[in-house]
Amino acid sequence: MKSAAALLGWIALTFCAALTGFLVQPAGYYASLAKPSWAPPGWLFGPVWTVLYLMMAVAAWLVWRKGGWRAQRGPLAIYLVQLALNALWTPLFFGLRNPGLALAEIVLLGAAIVLTGRAFLPVSRLASWLLVPYLVWVVFAAALNFAIWRLN
Repeated sequence: MKSAAALLGWIALTFCAALTGFLVQPAGYYASLAKPSWAPPGWLFGPVWTVLYLMMAVAAWLVWRKGGWRAQRGPLAIYLVQLALNALWTPLFFGLRNPGLALAEIVLLGAAIVLTGRAFLPVSRLASWLLVPYLVWVVFAAALNFAIWRLN
């Protein structure tokens, strides 16, 4: 029972990063930007991020299960840093309407995801692998961010 409650807690915490999207309304601004031909449609971002946030939460939970905060303080702290960076991108890109600053930030986010995966690996291989699709999407998002910055 405690483990299931912890999983729900990790899911809730991880999805908090998405709350910045509710605070900053991205739809109108994103639609107005010049985008490369390979940019995905705006409706795709919600479903993709939902799956990625769930995978991220499960990864953090798997690490937490190996001794809790006390035993996994380092890896979980790195996870929280990358989660904060994840939450910061939306206000930079959409709120400040600054794709250049958002690009610099998303590069830091990618590095933080790599560090998180490396920190998770000795604790749980599965947790580390669950972050791979997230990293791939963020690399793709960084390329898209760069293209939008150049076009606009």
